Amino acid sequence: MKIIFMGTPEFSVPSLKALTDNKFNVCAVVTQPDKPVGRGGKILNSPVKNFALENNIPVFQFEKISKEGIETLKKLSPDIMITVAFGQILSTEILNIPPLGIINVHASLLPKYRGAAPIQWAIIKGENITGITIMKTEKGLDTGDILLTKTTKINPEETSGELAKRLSLLGAETLIEYLTNINKFIPKKQDEQTASYFPMLRKTDGEINWSLSATQINNLIRGVNPWPGAYTYYDNQILKIWKAAVVTDNAYKDKIEGEVLISDSKRGLFVKCGSNLLEILELQAINGKKMSAKAYLNGKHIPVGTVLTSQL
Repeated sequence: MKIIFMGTPEFSVPSLKALTDNKFNVCAVVTQPDKPVGRGGKILNSPVKNFALENNIPVFQFEKISKEGIETLKKLSPDIMITVAFGQILSTEILNIPPLGIINVHASLLPKYRGAAPIQWAIIKGENITGITIMKTEKGLDTGDILLTKTTKINPEETSGELAKRLSLLGAETLIEYLTNINKFIPKKQDEQTASYFPMLRKTDGEINWSLSATQINNLIRGVNPWPGAYTYYDNQILKIWKAAVVTDNAYKDKIEGEVLISDSKRGLFVKCGSNLLEILELQAINGKKMSAKAYLNGKHIPVGTVLTSQL
């Protein structure tokens, strides 16, 4: 079986590695073009490109694969193509190239959480179960027939970064199970009635709305960690919140949402939410380092009664 693998971020690497470890014939890798990263604008390879080069797999990169890549892919004559967080939409002409079609490893239990950020949104929306779906790729966005699914629990304190690492390994395992029993699985249409779609995250999605419940805010903090990070405003500057805990306490109903109720280097930092309280455990001031809230309060003072705001 001749395979073309398409993927870009770190999430994709375990699936590619699993293919090579299990002696599948990966004839080529397609990944997004190299892009500048960080303040210095240094050009870096994608994680998938690095793995492919280290393992002597030919690499192809196209700004727009559906315009530039068709002839190259046809000449490679793959039996099947596999996408894992590739990052571009494939045209009908590309979809028709491999006789066994194109399959995608998607990090949700489809038809829920279609789109480019299923891991983050599942946590933000308070899900406690997610998983991996192997699906047939078609023209629509994550709308193809389901071939195989695997479920896993979302741990109560798990961030999207931590969950992504687990799902990348589960995705690799599920992909190999499918490929080694490719004729066993019967395609199943997705139920459009239960489908949901969520967009790619933006930086502004990390802004905390203190009128939400402490649970909802904590889910946001977990879901946008590591990117873009949850944030609020204190003293006209961004204050990032990296870790928190929900405290069930309705004794502060007369307080303002976002109001600092406890601010002490020994007791910690507690904030009023739409319902219940949020204990801030780890934070980061502008141009500062991540640190525990108690350590932060050793050197900085956030007065009780201060109201953290949603926007400047």
